[in-house]
Amino acid sequence: MPMIPYARQEIGEEEIAAVAEALRSDWLTTGPQVDAFEQEFAAATGAREAVALSSGTAALHAALHVLDLGPGDEVIVPAMTFSATANAVLYVGATPVFADVDARTLLIDPQSVAERISPRTRAIIAVDYAGQPADYKELKSLCASHRIRLVSDACHALGATYDGEKVGSLADISTFSFHPAKHMTTGEGGMCTTGDAELARNMRRFRNHGLDSDHRTRSQTGRHAYDLVELGFNYRLTDIQCALGRVQLKRLPGILARRSAIAGRYEAAFRDLKKVRPLTRLPDRTHAWHLFVVRLDTEGLGMTRDEAFAQLRAAGIGANVHYAAVHLLSLYRKRFGFRPGHCPKAEAAANAIITLPLFPSMADSDVEKVIAGVRQLERH
Repeated sequence: MPMIPYARQEIGEEEIAAVAEALRSDWLTTGPQVDAFEQEFAAATGAREAVALSSGTAALHAALHVLDLGPGDEVIVPAMTFSATANAVLYVGATPVFADVDARTLLIDPQSVAERISPRTRAIIAVDYAGQPADYKELKSLCASHRIRLVSDACHALGATYDGEKVGSLADISTFSFHPAKHMTTGEGGMCTTGDAELARNMRRFRNHGLDSDHRTRSQTGRHAYDLVELGFNYRLTDIQCALGRVQLKRLPGILARRSAIAGRYEAAFRDLKKVRPLTRLPDRTHAWHLFVVRLDTEGLGMTRDEAFAQLRAAGIGANVHYAAVHLLSLYRKRFGFRPGHCPKAEAAANAIITLPLFPSMADSDVEKVIAGVRQLERH
């Protein structure tokens, strides 16, 4: 039986032509496509600056690095997120402190954050889980009162808004991913946006080994000399990928509209269900619908989440799970000694959530098949 995937990239002839043109050009990396992509992305997100990087994880690493976080510092992250959010804290030598989430939305809970702030806290990473922006008003207030920095892990939320403001302009630095499962893709890739030109300059240096110039700059100025200012990484995004990203960015409004339409059909179809419930949408923000997540009443269903997951998969519905509670993964258990009970709401959700297929090229018949499969769970 053909399996409906939970996500799928959508690449058309215009993207293929743009990539071919980049391949025929003089620049395959550090060239004009990178500059153009950054400028267009900044405009699309309402940010002053955008910095292209090789992945969303690289973007998180760069953001924490230029905020000068390191050993002895603590960074508060939600327990319900992909492991990269917390891993980036380890990359800079800081310590992740896990906050619990709001059980309705699985967004980081500002009250839990407040309880975990200590004299060593230097930053908070908010995750826009599934595509719904976090509670930036409350988080900004906490950051202001404690003089700490706010990073937005907006990898799920490109195109969303909070209180009328675009995601990408809501934090000191916002990070995005262009993995094929996301709203738009460059194959692999990421972006940081910020309103601070100095932070942007530092991130561009960090992505290029820590050098004070790149190959294109030296070519334009006729210089050969460079200096190594700091220890950086090779986190560059190629012109080939940026050419792809520029076309995908142009298509973003249509991509968002189709995702929203599918999500709306799911919400309407599941409105009467008692044991399978979508997450709560909040009225002061718009949702980008990277993921459509439902939460199961496993006791009421008489089956575990994993049994429900298997039933959907057997019906050809490529369900997924986003995510395990990060602090209970082996690395964090072993290094920090975390045990169940540290973030009870995230832990409970991790055993009760399923991600349903959602992508722009999804056929209406596939949407109906997913709806039928989920409703069958309720009738189990």
